[in-house]
Amino acid sequence: MKIAILGPESTGKTELAQSLCAHWKALGQSAVWIPEVLREWCDTEGRTPLPHEQWDICQEQARRVLQAPSVDWLIADTTPLMTAIYSELLFDDRALYDFALEHQRHYDLTLVMALDLPWVADGLQRDGPHVREPVDQMLRRALDQAGVSYQTIYGFGEERVTAALQAVREQAVSMQR
Repeated sequence: MKIAILGPESTGKTELAQSLCAHWKALGQSAVWIPEVLREWCDTEGRTPLPHEQWDICQEQARRVLQAPSVDWLIADTTPLMTAIYSELLFDDRALYDFALEHQRHYDLTLVMALDLPWVADGLQRDGPHVREPVDQMLRRALDQAGVSYQTIYGFGEERVTAALQAVREQAVSMQR
């Protein structure tokens, strides 16, 4: 199963992705976590990307998922859709949406992180707590308009992992029908 974890900055995407991957590996299942390309890019370049660099980040995020080894569980710590949303928010550029939404259809389940965790500064790619709500609205609108279903995940720590695992179980049952 391919799972996309989406949401604004500082909503626990990475922690949840790593926890899910560890959970399934502890059960003896094969799982892979695809980290966020933007974080790696900012760490390598020492800055945030410019408008013309967004496309390459978007494509690389997709490429890593599409070229990942075949496993029981693939957990994507964000997808090109988040790059498209931030491109619109920061640069008034909507050019990445078609590619990003087409790529989003590769996932069996999309989890959207709720805004119930406190914002925490973390590296160059953090814009501040004031962008979380607009980004969340843009994300949900994009998914809704594209007809991509998603589950919102709430809770702290293990509660959040349990909620995500419940959404996965429900999706697995739905896929078997």
